[in-house]
Amino acid sequence: MSSYPYPKVSKALVVQKSNGDGPYKFDAVLEEKPVPELKSDEVLLKLTAVGFNHKDVWVRKGMYPAITVGSPYGGDGAGIVIASGTSDDTLLNKRVLLNPSRGWKSDPVGPESYFSILGSSPVGGTFAEYLVVKRELVIPSPEHLEDVHVAALPVGAVTAWRATMVNAQIQPGHNVLITGIGGGVALLALQFCIATGANVYVTSGTKEKIDRAVGLGVKGGANYKDKDWPAQINDLLQKDKKGSTLDAVIDSAGGNIFGQIGRTANPSVTLTMKEVLKNHQFIGSTMGSQKDLEDATAFISKHRIVPILSRVIEGGLESAEEGFQLLASGEQFGKVVIRLGQAAGGASDQSKL
Repeated sequence: MSSYPYPKVSKALVVQKSNGDGPYKFDAVLEEKPVPELKSDEVLLKLTAVGFNHKDVWVRKGMYPAITVGSPYGGDGAGIVIASGTSDDTLLNKRVLLNPSRGWKSDPVGPESYFSILGSSPVGGTFAEYLVVKRELVIPSPEHLEDVHVAALPVGAVTAWRATMVNAQIQPGHNVLITGIGGGVALLALQFCIATGANVYVTSGTKEKIDRAVGLGVKGGANYKDKDWPAQINDLLQKDKKGSTLDAVIDSAGGNIFGQIGRTANPSVTLTMKEVLKNHQFIGSTMGSQKDLEDATAFISKHRIVPILSRVIEGGLESAEEGFQLLASGEQFGKVVIRLGQAAGGASDQSKL
């Protein structure tokens, strides 16, 4: 039996036309919407923490497809199952995280059906008080994490897991370069690789972020603004006596990285015959399947990985504008999360950010 009453309405952050005063094409406006009755395969989540992704900023800029007025914001969320379409559901009153996508269950190659992402119409979004979702898409939260950390996981964890463990097949002793350290995906990729026993190197535009990454266990890094940054990474490899080559490069920035040593920042990736003759392999990597996220969550629990948080915003969805500003500045190191009410569970020592 649920410990919570069934709500009639839910506040949610949705896309609305901008009045033209700000830098965005769209605004983010709180609206009240009715909570529908549950079908037999659905559960109702009371969201306790939600996380920002760069996608949310792109939506406001009008740079994301299939976005219209009324579309919801948010792909990352953690909460509690407070109602179920099945009366004897074992998930009732349990802390869970939410798969941020639909249409990809377990196929190792790609989605089995039409693939859609939370925060894209008409699927729904996590920036809400309550959310109705398919039961099969929720995963029990790692017991060692508070909800603010759990909310930092779904999009970043499934994307980083697929890039590092499924596609790059990172193994103990591998030399791995992760570019643009500081974002949620890159940091989780870092944590996955280190927990696996790989030697990790990073690039960033600031020394501060490189130093913070070193504090997390990486071997060293280079500022990508320096023209000789590839030579700096090579020097680190030689100094550490880890061999002269990298086994994998996890890159979400794109651009001419092949010629020097994703797609997120640069739409072009240059591949020439020089790289072909070196037997370089280029593997496109996206978000992953339900199984990928389940595997990533199990790995996080086993190794007691704690996602890196840049900021926890208090004040609920009414304070969401602060998060948009933080992501737009590009200065964050880790995820930006909003706490909704009182977050549940987790060890007390994990609240130190």
